[in-house]
Amino acid sequence: MNISTIVIPAAGFGTRFLPFTKTVPKELLPLINKPALQEVIEEGVRSDIKNFCIIISEEKQAIKNYFSHNKKLEAALSLTGKSALLDDINQLIDQCTFSYPLQREMKGLGHAILMAQDCVKEDFFGIMLPDDIIVDEQPCMQQLIEIAQREQAAVIAVMEVPQEEICAYGSIKIGTTLQDDLVEVVDIIEKPKPEEAFSNLAIIGRYVLPTAIFDAIKAITPQSSGEIQLTDAITHLAQNGHKVLAYKIKGKRFDIGRPAGWLAANVYLEARR
Repeated sequence: MNISTIVIPAAGFGTRFLPFTKTVPKELLPLINKPALQEVIEEGVRSDIKNFCIIISEEKQAIKNYFSHNKKLEAALSLTGKSALLDDINQLIDQCTFSYPLQREMKGLGHAILMAQDCVKEDFFGIMLPDDIIVDEQPCMQQLIEIAQREQAAVIAVMEVPQEEICAYGSIKIGTTLQDDLVEVVDIIEKPKPEEAFSNLAIIGRYVLPTAIFDAIKAITPQSSGEIQLTDAITHLAQNGHKVLAYKIKGKRFDIGRPAGWLAANVYLEARR
């Protein structure tokens, strides 16, 4: 199983950070001195991935600009002996390939992933949600890739959460337990009431999925809101002959899609520095 592409959905409005995100994509919010999206891509690179498909809207051209060379700035820094300030981002730009499919309508995570269909050339690919920063010695995406290759299966990242918080996540129904941190997924319910949840294992923003997910996304029925849920498509896979596993991640996770989580991530990363 060869996995060489990661899809990053980044087209959303970032409403929790308005008015700041009126002009600046939330994915470019700083974690210390670099944008959150750069942290996510660096996790992908440490997982031996070099091809990144970033789903954006027409209003998020700043993301494309950030992951491109700025010759004028580079020349000015060179004259003042400060070229090293751009070393990290320029190394990423030089070693990675970036593509930017447009999501013109905000119709859910499943719809966003479908926009990447032409970017994926192998049978399996990764998905990283930029709202999730996961700090670990071994990159979380690398952990998922290794399991997917060993088990020849789709793998989604999960973590245990208090029962009263499961309503903010997708909750998985567990089938066979392969090992303490790895279980089979037979069903998923999205943002359930605590009493309706299958378990307290909550899906977080790292996935390794087969390209069959694109047909599954097309096959499922959108929700009443019109959104197409990725979890519904993953359930469709699990119930139609595909092996889908959930892996309880190692490491510390921050939800930086919320101001409190973003602030906590900054404090934690600065302390590590």
